This record gives sequence, C-alpha cells and structure tokens, in this order.
Amino acid sequence: MKHPYKNLENFTLASLLDRSIKLYREKDAFGYVGEGAMSYAAFDLQIKNTVALLRKNGIKKGDKVLLLSENMPHWGVAYFATTYFGAVIVPVLPDFHTSDVHHILRHSEAKAVFVSDKHLATIEECENKAIDFVVNIESLQIIEELTKKHHKEQEPKEALQKPNEEDLAALIYTSGTTGHSKGVMLSHKNLTTNAVSSYSKVTITSEDVFLSILPLAHTLECTVGLIVPVLHGSSVYYVEKAPTPSVLLKAFEVVRPTMMLTVPLIIEKIYKNRILPKFHSSFIMRTLYGIAFFRKILNKIAGKKLIETFGGRIRFFGIGGAALSPHVEEFLIEAKFPYIIGYGLTETAPLLAGSVLGEKVKLRSTGTAFAEVIIKIKNKNPQTGEGEIIVQSPGLMMGYYKDEEKTKEVIKDGWFYTGDLGYMDKEGFLFISGRSKNVIIGPGGENIYPEQLESIINENEGVVDVLVLEQEGKIVARVHLDYELIDKMFHADKMPDAKVREDIAKHLEAMRLHINSQISSFSKISKFIEQIEPFVKTPTKKIKRYLYTE
Repeated sequence: MKHPYKNLENFTLASLLDRSIKLYREKDAFGYVGEGAMSYAAFDLQIKNTVALLRKNGIKKGDKVLLLSENMPHWGVAYFATTYFGAVIVPVLPDFHTSDVHHILRHSEAKAVFVSDKHLATIEECENKAIDFVVNIESLQIIEELTKKHHKEQEPKEALQKPNEEDLAALIYTSGTTGHSKGVMLSHKNLTTNAVSSYSKVTITSEDVFLSILPLAHTLECTVGLIVPVLHGSSVYYVEKAPTPSVLLKAFEVVRPTMMLTVPLIIEKIYKNRILPKFHSSFIMRTLYGIAFFRKILNKIAGKKLIETFGGRIRFFGIGGAALSPHVEEFLIEAKFPYIIGYGLTETAPLLAGSVLGEKVKLRSTGTAFAEVIIKIKNKNPQTGEGEIIVQSPGLMMGYYKDEEKTKEVIKDGWFYTGDLGYMDKEGFLFISGRSKNVIIGPGGENIYPEQLESIINENEGVVDVLVLEQEGKIVARVHLDYELIDKMFHADKMPDAKVREDIAKHLEAMRLHINSQISSFSKISKFIEQIEPFVKTPTKKIKRYLYTE
C-alpha cells in the first residue's frame, strides 16, 4: 500500500502506536471536555503498565479481552494495551442489552474484562466461568471480588512479542438492522491500513482536536475517532455526560474542535430544530427561502453561524453510519459547511468510500473509493446501472468468528458482497440506493427503496422518525411524530383527547397525500400509521427494521 508513513515498520496497531509515541510524546492525547488531556508520553506509560497487568494475569497472544465502557480517555489505553502483545480486544457497545453482553462473553470466550463503573452490574450478573479477572477501566486496577478464587498473578514466562500484521486484533459484534449480532474478525492490517488510508481524503495533523461523541465500540468511531488521531498525534476529548444538545453546545464552546464524526441524525436534528425554524419564522422569510437565489445567500449566512456553534474552528465534519437526508445535504453544500460523507461497514474496518475534504461533492453520493479499495457494481440493471455493491479492500475482515458458512455467503473469490445496492457514475462517485434486503418490488417489477421514501417523509417538520415497509402487498409508513410540536399545533392542553387523535389522523393523511404527489405512481404509500413509541435503534441510530417487519 502506497502511504506517506515510511517509518511505520508494519501494519500493526503496536507499530502505529510506537511511531506516534516517538513523534508526539509531548503532545496532548486524550482528555475529558473541560479538563486537561494526558500527553502521548503519559498515554504510553499507562499502556505499558496495563500490558504488564494483563500479562502477569495470564493473558497471552490470541486471548480475548472484553471491553465494556462508555467513551473515556482510558478506553484507548485498554484497546492499545490488549492488542500491543497480540491479545484480542472485544469492544462491546454500551447500549447492548445485558443478555447480548452475556452472549458475547460466552461466544468470544473472553478471559478478562475491562469495565466502567456504570456497566459493572452487567458483568457482576454474568455467570461466565471462563472469565479469570475483571479490570476497572477507570482506575486500571483489578476488581478483587470479581477475580477467580484460585487466580494468582505471576511473572510471564515468555518474553513480550509483538503481533504480526495478519493476526486477529479485534472481534467486533455488530448490532445490525437485520437481526442477531455476528462477530467480525478484524486483523491488525485491516484496522491499520484503514486508518492510514484516511490521508487520501483529508489532511490531519498533530494540531487537530477531535471531539468524540459516537460510541468507541462502533468501528467508525474506533478507526476514525481513535486510531486515526493516534496515527497523526491529534488530541481527542470526550464528554462525561450523555451527549444531549445542551451538553454538546457547551462542549463545542470549550473544546472548539477542528474535527468531529457524527451520524446523520445529529446534523439533521440541528437543521430541523435550529436552522429551518428561522427560515420559516415569518411570511417574508419563508417566501425568500423559497427562491433559489435568496436561499443560497441565507444558507451561506446560516453556515457561518453553524461553524460558530461548533466553536468556530471545525474543518472536518464526518458523517457516516446511515443515509443523510438530501434536503439537509443541499443545505450543507450551500452553507459551505466542511462535511464529508463516508461509506463503509464493520466488515471492512470500516471505510470504503468518501468525499475529499474541500473538493467536489455530489448530492446523495458517498464519494469515491478510499486508497487501495476497489468497488464494483454486480448484476447491474441495464436501465438504471444499479446493482449490488461488491468490494476488495485491505480492510476486509478475516471472516465471522465461528461462522464459516456466513463468511462464505459474503466473501466470494476475494470480493465482499455488501448487501447494499447502488450505482457509480463515470467519475467513480458511488451512490447508494438502499439495502438489498429492504427493497420492495413494485406492481410492475420496479425496485422501490424504502430509505429513499423515508428521507422524503423525514423532511416534514413534525416527523421524528419513519419506517417504510410492505404489508399485505401495500406500502405503508410507520411515523413517529414530534409530540411537542403536535401538542402546540393542535392545542392538546385545551382539547379533548379524542379530538387531538382525530386531528393527528387528518394530519397524517394530509402528509400522505402530499408525499404521494412528489413520488412515482408505483411507489405511492397507501397508509400512514402513527408509531407512538420511539423506534428501537442501533448505536448509529438506524432503526432495527427486523423488529417491525417480521
């Protein structure tokens, strides 16, 4: 792989770390918002101490170590310490259900666990006999009462050996939208080459400051929000509380990040709740915003204010994990906001395609292939050019853990079959239509992509979330409304409940007719169903479809 890191001995996490410690010892590494950050030298020392702790307690190359914690500076310590000598990290998303965590512990055969105070009960409740000891990630000390009775510390017999590129580094259990989690095996080379390939899309330096808000156990945040900053000697800050709008606004002000990763939902909410209402605040503003010339001027002004909201220094705002509303993307383009849309999967460590910062973007495209990634469209529709996206990448997983059959289903002749449908234009820009499993076949054999209909419905002010699916041969939309807005609209505090329900039903029907007037006849929606409870979602805020379609 051609890359600018000539002094990277090999593509392992240990080699990447050693290089960065040499180059950036005195630079700030990781900290909490509003507190000082530890230096790379201090980060290195904590890793070395943690490596010694793990080895003294019998962890060897190939042993699995589970990591269950919210984002914090010590998360990276646990991650790099475990992988430094060839043990395998098993990062678990903090919002996994207790029973899922217990299943992962059993399935991965983890021998040790790093856990935060917040998630300690989940580990205490587990009756897994394979766990030898548990480390409190906050203090990086062993929790005696959760250690096996006859377990004793002793000096390791073998000298420390660093892993090879092809060795397993991380076992990541996906939280899919289509069912049960699978253990994705990622090698050192998968993760390191993926982090290095970021140079082909954006220039990152040791002066950059990241604000990390997505869960680190998710591959996108782990690669781009942890390994990439370590590679470049950048600093990373974490919020100690749940990232609510007020907490984030304060964090932007304090950290003034230059780089951030997010999922579409966050920027869509900012647009819907903070920007759009200003443009709809009066008849004159609404009229002006409806005229392309004035809309572009207003969006440019709003873009400057948005950059100020993020602390005034933001120069890379990465969006991934799900499709971004075209309406919001159009605003970001006209607002000259420094966003990049990326595409990837856990199975590819994860980055496959992305736009280049500061260069041409195309509405609805996820950009071009990353360095060393080859993307092809399989079984193209001759009319539309659409087909299944298949890829080759140095980031392609070793396979699914203990599941050869599933691995063979998705990896054929070195190509990974993503299960996503899309097309590429002549310049190599990739456009994603939707998941092959979600496609609804229209009355005349047409492909109807629920994700595209959802993005149109989501543009409505009063819609929080929507799921389009097929029921008894008809297309229906389950809509979760913004009840604060609905209460104001229909004066719910003054009206009887029956009247409010009637008004909501009329509102949904009016919305359905309006949406149907904008879409092809074969994809018309026959019914809008009110989804009173919020949808159950994955950590990247995608709705778990299988819960509503089975």
